[in-house]
Amino acid sequence: MPDLMSLVTDLRRPRLLVRAARAGLADYSRSRDLGRVMRTAEAPGPDRALTALLAEEERVEATRRAGDASYSFVRHIELLIAMMAEARLLPRTGAV
Repeated sequence: MPDLMSLVTDLRRPRLLVRAARAGLADYSRSRDLGRVMRTAEAPGPDRALTALLAEEERVEATRRAGDASYSFVRHIELLIAMMAEARLLPRTGAV
């Protein structure tokens, strides 16, 4: 199974979504935002959070691709921001 960082870096999403998420990354606060984005009271560690965020983002991406009216670009961007932030908290492998 690929590692979490590879899963994040291998994502291919529309450029506009990625740019919006990168712009929002500066205002992201894990303590304030992660629980709301994950819809949970307790924020898990970065690895568990990222696993759950990846699964939810995949579901939202499928909704977007299907052209479903229930798709929320705001929700999608929030998930991407949280994913990027949590990925930054993962321990780096192979660091010298």
